[in-house]
Amino acid sequence: MRKFVTVCFLILSCTMAWGQKRDLRRGNREFRKEQYDKADISYRKGLLKDSTNVGARYNLANNLYRQGNFDEAAKQLDATPADSIKNYPFAADYYFNQGDVAIAKQDWGKAVESFIRCLMLTPDDMAAKENYTYARKKLEEQQNQNQDGDGDNNQDQNQDQQDQNKDQDQNKDQDQNQQNDNGDKGKDGQQPQPQQVELSPQQAQQLLQAIQEKERQTQEKVDEKKAAALKSRQKEKNW
Repeated sequence: MRKFVTVCFLILSCTMAWGQKRDLRRGNREFRKEQYDKADISYRKGLLKDSTNVGARYNLANNLYRQGNFDEAAKQLDATPADSIKNYPFAADYYFNQGDVAIAKQDWGKAVESFIRCLMLTPDDMAAKENYTYARKKLEEQQNQNQDGDGDNNQDQNQDQQDQNKDQDQNKDQDQNQQNDNGDKGKDGQQPQPQQVELSPQQAQQLLQAIQEKERQTQEKVDEKKAAALKSRQKEKNW
């Protein structure tokens, strides 16, 4: 009885392994034909038979990337333990694609981390070096922008308080001017002419800062469009 159970287990394991390879090969054929919806189903069938298959998850993520589903592609790549990726024969390509997906999501920290891992395995990969440099630059810009944002918030709070005090002073001046105008009108019967308003040096500086901030926001939008137009290369493996 014990031998019979063992034989049945071996037969079942071989059947599942053969079925998984068949699903993966079908998925690869469909992927090459750009039948991404069908390939998605085939790869997922293979993973149902063995969720630890790194190659199947790699191909599924690559297929999802081609469909523009970057969130799900990142989820699939992140689901594989680091130890399994380490023993994977195409570990460098795995990390390259993981960084590529992170760039598409503008997850600059993850992109930098993934390309560092890729370059540790393949130091001469020029594409990985270029993507790492780009992701690191965008990460630094993001960090600087966050720091500037915190400083701007404190500055805005101080400016609001100053503006509030200034408004109170202006209201007092207007009340005093109104009283003086009424007195003058009672003397000669004429309405005083309005005076031309001149900007103080502080108000002129605030106006200049507002114009510069608008220009900075416009430049950031241009940079974002350039980043979206970047087409990073995915490395493919078909089994």
